[in-house]
This record gives sequence, C-alpha cells and structure tokens, in this order.
Amino acid sequence: MKKALITGITGQDGAYLAKLLLDKGYKVYGGHRSISTPNYWRLHNLQIHNKIKLIPYDLLDSGSISEILKISDPDEVYNTAAQSFVGTSFEQPLYTYDVTGSGVARLLDEIKRFNEKIKFYQASSSEMFGKESSLNKNENTAFHPISPYAIAKVQAYWITRLYRESYGMFAVNGILFNHESPLRGIDYVTRKISNGVAKISLGIEKYLQLGNLDAKRDWGFAPEYIEGIYSMMKQKKPDDYILATGETHSIKEFVREACKVANISTAKIKSKKSNLRPNDIQVIKGNYNKAKKLLRWKPKTKFKDLVRIMVEEDIKRWKKFLDKEPQPWDLIQY
Repeated sequence: MKKALITGITGQDGAYLAKLLLDKGYKVYGGHRSISTPNYWRLHNLQIHNKIKLIPYDLLDSGSISEILKISDPDEVYNTAAQSFVGTSFEQPLYTYDVTGSGVARLLDEIKRFNEKIKFYQASSSEMFGKESSLNKNENTAFHPISPYAIAKVQAYWITRLYRESYGMFAVNGILFNHESPLRGIDYVTRKISNGVAKISLGIEKYLQLGNLDAKRDWGFAPEYIEGIYSMMKQKKPDDYILATGETHSIKEFVREACKVANISTAKIKSKKSNLRPNDIQVIKGNYNKAKKLLRWKPKTKFKDLVRIMVEEDIKRWKKFLDKEPQPWDLIQY
C-alpha cells in the first residue's frame, strides 16, 4: 500500500486530494496546524475524517517537518499548505513569505535528508503571473507577481525547480488557475457570492458587498483539478503543468449567474471601495494544452454549472441551519 502525506489537508485541495488518494487505495496522512478551533469540516463533509491519520506540524519549524516525515514515511508528499489569502498577504507579508515561500524550502530540504526518492507536489498559483501582459498564460510565460502571496508562491515554485534540477528529485509544480467548489473557504470571492446570495434568497440578509466586480478569472471545478494533480505525480519524469479552463468570466458575471440560481435581483449585490485590494489582477487566463497533451487532462464542468453547484449547496446548508439540522460546515459558528 502506497503512503501519501498531504500538508494543508483541512483546505479545499487537501481534502479533495485525500479523498481521491483513499479511493486509489493509499494510506493517507494529513499534516495540519495546531489551532484552538479545529477546522475539519471538509473532511467530515467528504466522510473521510476517520480514514486519515492527522498529524500536527509547523512549516516554520524544520524539526516539526522532520518528525512528520518520520511518522508518515511517505512515498508521495503533496504540499497544499500556505497562507493562501491574497488580501491577508498585504496585511501579513512577512508571515506569508515565511510560510508560503520559505516553508516549501524547509519541506523540500527535510525530504531530501529523509528520503530523496519521495515524490513531491507543490501547489503553485496563477497569481504568480500577476501583471504579465500576455492574455493566455502557459508554462513558459514569465512571472510578474503583484502581491506578497504571489511573490511567496514564485519563491516556492523556483525552489521546487531547484531541487528537481540540482538533486534529481521528483518534484513538480501544479500551476492551478482558480478552482472552486462548495468546499471553498468563505474568504474567497466565489464562495462569498454563493453564500451571500443564498442568505439573501432565504431572507437572512438583505445585501452583499464585494470589491472589484470587473476583474476576470479563469474558473474551474476543483475536484477535476485534483485529478490533474494526481496525473502529474504518475508521469515518468517530473515537470510543471498549468491546469485551467482557457475561459475567463468576470466577477460581475459570476454574480449574475448566482442571482439567477438563487432567484434574486442583482441590485442586492454592491461594490464597496473599502473591499478593493491595493493591487489587483484584472484579467488572467490559462493555456492547459500541455496538460491536455501529456496528462490527457481537460476541464469538464462549465462556468454556469460551477456557479449552480456552489449556490445550490449554500442554499441547502442555510436551509439545514434554519431547520436546526446538524451538518459539517464552515459557517456553523454563526
């Protein structure tokens, strides 16, 4: 039986990865931060919480990383851990650099010391491209990061490349464009919208305030991107791949489709100046031709279907909440 260690297992990607690997017959270990309020709702939602060995660790501490490798003794490591919010990275840049960037260097260095045959996946991000001017990003497109989060991700990308090229380790970067699902955190704009329109439709709230409605993103369905990650790790040679849809839609379009699903007026969604980021990418789109050719991967879920899936799930959650039905959910404290 193969063993996998997933850092950041309580996040969207970590949880979906855990489910996929369990379905593939892996023994799965999950690295998570020790926090006062455990955040295991995604694992409970996917009904895999009792099938994973959870281990506390800290990406800021090499000793902690060494210990989690000894306990799990993995064949594969999937690093999905990060300080992953762009907005927060402007407020906490040094912490973001240390966790999202330097944390990957610590992780790779400890893997090299423990067993350099371990396969390693690094969750890279489309945010790394930033203000680079081409309309269609591919694996050869230059990076121009415009947030502390993106800068940290670029650092992690290059340290992953360094360990692959200098030490012959199987280390890959998955440059994932925006990938959403009902397991997205409430701090992400797509989930803010799906949750907000759900509450409005049920009379819980009257309005939803957002930031830049004109920004365009390349949005796909997260579980499909996890399949692409798995395919990257099954190749004979390690490489870097973009996963994307090749389509862009504005936040305003997402709002419009969400309001249709929830049967509410778009007039209830407002843009608020204080919600704008200091620096924001206006348009970004990915070219997934390499993944299509070498991984035989392509996105399947269309934009409107993605919006519908997310809104319907949040409406269902709030209905259960109003009916006082127990459920695994990130907003249960409210």
